[in-house]
Amino acid sequence: MDDATLAADLTLRGIAVDGIFPLEKNDAVFEMDITTNRVDAMNHYGVAREAALIYGLQLLPLVPKLPAAQPGPPFPLQVDAPALCGRFTARVLRGISIRESSANVRDKFAALGLKPISNAVDASNYVLHAMGQPTHAFDLDKIAGGKIIVRLARAGEKLRTLDGVERTLDAEDLVIADAERAISLAGIMGGWETMITPATKNVLIEAAWFDPAAIRRSARRLGMHTDASHRFERGADFAAPPLASALVAEMILRDGGTVEGELTDGQQPAIVARTVARPPIQLRVSEVQRILGTTADASPLDGAMIQPLLKGLGCHLAPRRDNEYAVALPSWRLDLEREIDLIEEVARVYGYNRFANTLPAFSGTVEPLPTAAQETAVRETLLGAGCNEAISSTFCSVTDGELFAALPGRTVALGNPLSEEAGILRPSLLPGMLRMLAHNLNHGADSVRLFEAGTIFTGGADHVDESPSLAIGLTGKVAPDALYPADAAPFFALKGLIEAVLARFFAHSVYFDAPVIEAKSIHVQPVWLRSGRAARVVVDGLTLGWLGELDPAQAAARKLRQPVFIAELALDRLFREPLRSPVARELSRFPAVERDFSFVFADAVLWQHVAAAIEACELPELVSYRSQEIFRDAKGATVPLGHYSLLVRTVFQSPERTLTEDDLQPSSEKIIAALTAAGGKLRA
Repeated sequence: MDDATLAADLTLRGIAVDGIFPLEKNDAVFEMDITTNRVDAMNHYGVAREAALIYGLQLLPLVPKLPAAQPGPPFPLQVDAPALCGRFTARVLRGISIRESSANVRDKFAALGLKPISNAVDASNYVLHAMGQPTHAFDLDKIAGGKIIVRLARAGEKLRTLDGVERTLDAEDLVIADAERAISLAGIMGGWETMITPATKNVLIEAAWFDPAAIRRSARRLGMHTDASHRFERGADFAAPPLASALVAEMILRDGGTVEGELTDGQQPAIVARTVARPPIQLRVSEVQRILGTTADASPLDGAMIQPLLKGLGCHLAPRRDNEYAVALPSWRLDLEREIDLIEEVARVYGYNRFANTLPAFSGTVEPLPTAAQETAVRETLLGAGCNEAISSTFCSVTDGELFAALPGRTVALGNPLSEEAGILRPSLLPGMLRMLAHNLNHGADSVRLFEAGTIFTGGADHVDESPSLAIGLTGKVAPDALYPADAAPFFALKGLIEAVLARFFAHSVYFDAPVIEAKSIHVQPVWLRSGRAARVVVDGLTLGWLGELDPAQAAARKLRQPVFIAELALDRLFREPLRSPVARELSRFPAVERDFSFVFADAVLWQHVAAAIEACELPELVSYRSQEIFRDAKGATVPLGHYSLLVRTVFQSPERTLTEDDLQPSSEKIIAALTAAGGKLRA
């Protein structure tokens, strides 16, 4: 078959071939994308196993040919961290010659983009790519005390790795040590002090199995990603170390030398039980047929078709009863854990394209989530107001979490965070909102309006509470308005967005108030808001959230060079209110009439007090009212200091007749009386 056919067949079975690069002598290099769960296929032999299974060919075993071992004692081994090192093998070679690898090895390395170093080092790398098991060769004469100790590092212990970098180790790092010091970072990279040099005569070959989580933790903390760690992090084959050790030794001994003593092989029974001696999985042919359906020729898969597929993967099938098997799993497939995993393997190896296309059975109807209508209303309102919806990370740093959390101290820490910036589940949407605003500003956008509706998390180690939240971020130019200064325009634009959202819900009471300064109050202003430019949102007596300008110190820390206005609302509280139902009313055929009322109020009287007084009049013909003009006299000549002049414009309209002055007079008197009672003084 040609390379293109092989590539297509492998790709259809999950071993994606992204490219084919021809070489001399009709050879070619396949560039493959192997998924993280298929560590067994991250080597040439694993791909050969897949190809043999596809085409029904026999896969030849790897059989190393070693000379008879010279007499010698077992190499001393001490494993002080048995939970992290399930198996460790050590093989001693003496009288070897360090030289350049053969032309065949160098050519293959060149094709793979690898750099040849010496026959001993290249043998380890060759076997890694050939069968997937990492190994390492130590200069035996540089191992102090003539023994190997597998242990956890001492906090602050130093190790110079093969890349020449001296690294400071942590007490959670697993190391291979001799009697005096750490000589290798287990599963990641060997040490400088015991590396192979042209003067090396005696070698210790190490092949082991290390705990994936321990290797991943150390590799990420140290910022190291090697071919060995890539495989150990994903779960290496527990049974592979002896074979890999023998293959490496065979390659080194081609240039001279002898094997001394038998292979030292230290195994931990608990790890053996978890990786090799796993209980068999029950596989029912009826379940295979139920899930996979029929093949393209309308015939179901039967036991005779299933058995060779799984046997080719390395499984052993023992019949239990009619059309039911106990499947023993191979040591190199740690990703197979359940019956459904085996069924997926049957489908993959047989070929997804060889099954009949069918739609899944479904009965019933699609039911929306309980809050779907409310969430849609919020999104429609903000999108219609010119905002863009954004999605941020579910994680944030501990510092941001404690700063923005409504209840500090109740953040949810991650057991294995990817970084310090993603150490906890977000207790607020604002850290992500600020990152997105900064990203836009740093990429040339000077005016940004974003919102995010998502889940926030609070709780602790024993439980996690999830609740919906809404964050809005605004910065940049806002259309000026005569009612307030230009630098305050974004604040009122943000307030207007929130009012538009709240208007979609039927709440009895909605108001904004200034934050309380007293530290004992539950309404104290959040520390992330700028003093004097913040407000609390209250709906039916419950604090729904806060809005305002980001504190300048926080803005500077995030390198935000222009004012940023943010808000966060608790949607679980808002969603308790029912949505308003749209009502269509017949337009009046009669003209509307405007009336203006000019009052002087003390600064303590807010617009919400004025609006409440007008609403209390319950005037049926009052169509609308709004603040038309606000005036303050800095000298106190026309308006006393500490007061402001407010012009309220009202609109009256009747659906039945044209309103006359006599009709408007009673309504005007009620409004004047109400505003006077609210603390206002009518201006002449």
